[in-house]
Amino acid sequence: MPTHPADSFETARAIPLLVSFLAASGILRLVLLPAIRARFLDHPNERSLHSRSVPRVGGLGIVGAVLLAASLQGTFGMALGLAAALGAVSLLDDWKGLPARVRFVAHALAASVFVLVTPPGEAPLVALALVLATIWMANLYNFMDGADGLAGGMAVFGFAAYGVAGNGGEVGALSWVVALAAAAFLLVNFPPARMFMGDVGSIPLGFLAAALGIAGWQGGHWPLWFPLVVFSPFVLDASVTLARRAMRGEQIWKAHRSHYYQRLVLMGWSHRRLALTAYALMAVSAGSALLAHAIGGWVGSVFLVALAFVYLLAALAIDGRWRRHAKA
Repeated sequence: MPTHPADSFETARAIPLLVSFLAASGILRLVLLPAIRARFLDHPNERSLHSRSVPRVGGLGIVGAVLLAASLQGTFGMALGLAAALGAVSLLDDWKGLPARVRFVAHALAASVFVLVTPPGEAPLVALALVLATIWMANLYNFMDGADGLAGGMAVFGFAAYGVAGNGGEVGALSWVVALAAAAFLLVNFPPARMFMGDVGSIPLGFLAAALGIAGWQGGHWPLWFPLVVFSPFVLDASVTLARRAMRGEQIWKAHRSHYYQRLVLMGWSHRRLALTAYALMAVSAGSALLAHAIGGWVGSVFLVALAFVYLLAALAIDGRWRRHAKA
């Protein structure tokens, strides 16, 4: 019986996704070997939320699998090449440690090359805003990678939303590859985590969240607000926390434990409870973005306003409980 062209097309689309999941799983198994994991242990300190040493190179599985699957898929482009370069720099940082200025220069170069070199060109002020947003997204994703299952879950929900809205285009196809690789990582990162993502995973994922968000906007798949809403669980927590620390005159580049998710754990929440609650919020955020984009107009805006109220109420509740906790 002859193969229907539609069946062949769906198979061709499914193979890279399967490769992404299986390749990530295989690489993570290799990374968990004693000879490798011993070189990349994250030891607990006064700023950590974990109490035992855990290997922190799970990002190798994500990035490696995405590179392989995207090559098969034909979506290996500028964004992924720059993400891979950032992954290499971040791996060196995870292994030996790099000065903050070296990391920042790498992030700034990658963001500038993507925004300024990748067509179509934008007006100077718009381009500058996109460069700064891309740098911030890469770093805030790293800041939010501090609890079991959190950053991996955000990648699954966030990039899956890109995949749905991408509607079969290259940006959507690559986003599904990233989401599947992150899902494989969650198998070893869901509480209690056997492996952390590390900078080698969080920096490239944050960069891709921004870069693919910009590419999808430039390609007409979604408006510019869409990526911000999809990744709003991370964007808002990190941005509000940074602003508060800056207003208090704190050194904002220093490690701390004042993010909303960190405070919940310090007040007694388990990592599992935090992860499951965060997944619910991520699903609501991604769903609100997709519905608002699909419906449009004032009706679509209702979903975004409702989501804003959810964030406001959650922030007020955590802040209030934290004040009572501090007094006690």
